[in-house]
Amino acid sequence: MEKPKIIMMAIMILALVFAVWGVVMHSQVSKEEAKFHQMQSDYFSQAKEVRDSAETGSALNQQLVEIQQTPSELMRMKLIGVGKILTGIFVLLFGILMALMMMPMRLAAEMKKKK
Repeated sequence: MEKPKIIMMAIMILALVFAVWGVVMHSQVSKEEAKFHQMQSDYFSQAKEVRDSAETGSALNQQLVEIQQTPSELMRMKLIGVGKILTGIFVLLFGILMALMMMPMRLAAEMKKKK
């Protein structure tokens, strides 16, 4: 009877790990968004002539490329975070289903012992 308890605890811990992992990713998104907005304000605070005349490979152009790539990275973090939270919920529900399926079997075993 000890083996099912260990399996159930492992499932619950796995569910908790996925849920916490997703929440941590979502907390990182807000930090990354703050950096992104600061990067945008630094870039666009410069005169348009300076931005347009920046040479290929210059620091200013690299900053523009980073600004253009950041929204997709933020979206990826958000979606993966939600996916991990949902995976944690699914694993937890699977564990509950397993427990509900084991209950009648254990009840039958206990009733046989009492006879």
